[in-house]
Amino acid sequence: MSDARTAHDNQVTLRTPAELADALPYLLGYRPEDSIVLVALHDRGGRGRFGGRARLGIPASRDDWEPAARQLAQGLVAGSERRGARPEQMVAYVCQEPAKGESGRDVMRRLQPLAQLLRTECGRLDVPVIEALCIADGRFWSYCCPSEGCCPDDGAPMGLSGTSVLAAAATYAGIQVRGTLRELRARLLPWETAAALEQEIALDTAGMNLVPRILDEASRAEVAQETLDLAERVLGRFTAAAPVPGTLPADLRDDELLTHDEAATLILGLQDRTTRDRAAAWMEGGEAVPALRLWRALARRCVGPYGEHAAAPLTLAGWVAWSTGDDLEAREALAMALGADPDYLFARLLHQACNEGLDPEAIRRCLRAERKGGTQAPSDEQDGTEEKDAETPDGSSEPGSRRRRRVRSGDGGRPRPARAEGSRSRPDVSGAGASAEGRTCPGTSRPGGATRKRAAGKDHTRRGSTSSGGTRSGTNVTEGDA
Repeated sequence: MSDARTAHDNQVTLRTPAELADALPYLLGYRPEDSIVLVALHDRGGRGRFGGRARLGIPASRDDWEPAARQLAQGLVAGSERRGARPEQMVAYVCQEPAKGESGRDVMRRLQPLAQLLRTECGRLDVPVIEALCIADGRFWSYCCPSEGCCPDDGAPMGLSGTSVLAAAATYAGIQVRGTLRELRARLLPWETAAALEQEIALDTAGMNLVPRILDEASRAEVAQETLDLAERVLGRFTAAAPVPGTLPADLRDDELLTHDEAATLILGLQDRTTRDRAAAWMEGGEAVPALRLWRALARRCVGPYGEHAAAPLTLAGWVAWSTGDDLEAREALAMALGADPDYLFARLLHQACNEGLDPEAIRRCLRAERKGGTQAPSDEQDGTEEKDAETPDGSSEPGSRRRRRVRSGDGGRPRPARAEGSRSRPDVSGAGASAEGRTCPGTSRPGGATRKRAAGKDHTRRGSTSSGGTRSGTNVTEGDA
């Protein structure tokens, strides 16, 4: 088996389970944790070549293992078929660190039924799994050993990171392994420090002032301009700041450059979809890096009952990351946006487009045209009367999700205030996101756009959390073909 993602078409041949185990972080671009991973193989002249990759978090309940395995297998095969290359074989991985009092061997035995489900579901699709590996506690085991004594009972140790032939080839080709998903998500998760209470108070205060103005058609445009003007001032501040080495120190520095009141004003202002689409135009050139830093910082400020508000800055972070070529952060940020709000259409469409390997340039052209004043941003919403229970990115129902009714506005699209029972109201204002066709391309408006009525209560701030670190991310990440 070979991976062609090296410079000058160099090929690296992997022959053993140890080499396949070592290859996983380079295939994904990060070190997976609590993950089920499938990697497609395509036959090229009698040699296997890596194709698409797909990953899901390991469900906490064993009852969910079978549907998760089915979803992963079907999704990867269908995605490969859309690209015109059905996989001939699969390599499966299950990765999880031992719990307290558990050994790596215990993890291997506990996850063996999950690995067998992956093999069964792939077999149903006539795509055999030629190798299934468990990686835990710095060791690996093969579930496809031809005999009982094939693998040591305690597993084989993983090689020293960065010392394999594949690692050398990846380094030469400029392919980097960016730590773990947990480290990436930490840059986007809300604060859990003492400062979170101060930020929540600032959001409460700003909400009393801004929400009525956003919901008032007469003042809505004024709030949008104030939001964008403030964002531009903060971007200038971020741009002028001296570089800081390391992701954590850099994020802490950015947090210090943004006050609680400024963050609250921007978070609430971006709930207006037209404003969000105008902010999305900061996606290239010298604006992209400070914009991405700002959207990350705002996502970290969506604390307490304001978790659902993070959908807007997370979607913007995902969009800028995708636009600048960072598909890994793009997919994770967009999955987290869908975890915050499974119905956030702009995030859903961008997530799908990114996963399918589409070129973001078409969306950039639309945003450039809008920035020049050639078009008006469209509505995220579709006309309709009622919507089913909220769904996660993988299509499963969210526990405790509410039924939401979309109301077709009879007054030219003007939204009516949302009623919140014991919660902060989130203005969900039509005016941006995606048209009915080519939805990821802002650029056409629809009269009489529908609006949703929503309240972001405390019971819904951690929707989409998984067993993988208890994060807000939906963790459903599908990697495109290499």
